[in-house]
Amino acid sequence: MAAVTGGRIVPTVTPKLFTLVIPHINGKLLLGKKLRGFGQGYFNGFGGKVEAGETVEACARRELEEEACIQSTSMQHRGMLTFCFHDNPQPWQVHVFCVAAFRGEPGVTDEMEPLWFSPDSIPFDQMWADDRYWMPLFLAGKTFEGTFHFQDTHTLVEHTLREVDLLQLPAGPHQPTAVIVD
Repeated sequence: MAAVTGGRIVPTVTPKLFTLVIPHINGKLLLGKKLRGFGQGYFNGFGGKVEAGETVEACARRELEEEACIQSTSMQHRGMLTFCFHDNPQPWQVHVFCVAAFRGEPGVTDEMEPLWFSPDSIPFDQMWADDRYWMPLFLAGKTFEGTFHFQDTHTLVEHTLREVDLLQLPAGPHQPTAVIVD
């Protein structure tokens, strides 16, 4: 892909698609403590990379079941967050979903340990630095989009965040594109 800026063709990079799913039921949030892999030790929602041929919503449902052992029966698309890392040329586009109802009992998996939190006990000091900015909008039932720039993967250096009236999911199944870096 490319964009035209000031008469020049400037290459653009298609973001890598991810999902983040957070059950928010009866005033409490179900978060998972990451037991292995990227973000180990942090609390986060449940989610992951959208696979080839999979829709964003199907990924959200799959990841919730794989990581928390529950199946959403009511899910709403609430946020779209873009993450830019200084050491990675491909940004991440993360679609945030709120689950208002589910089937099953949350259970520990090899990747996540689900735990319930009230809004005043959310462990922001054990979460990604961006969470404290967008989580209040999520808790208030708002729809939002934002961009977060990180240095060294963990240090938030800049961000934008705003409420929006409507979000759109990418149409159709995901078709990954090759990333070419000069």
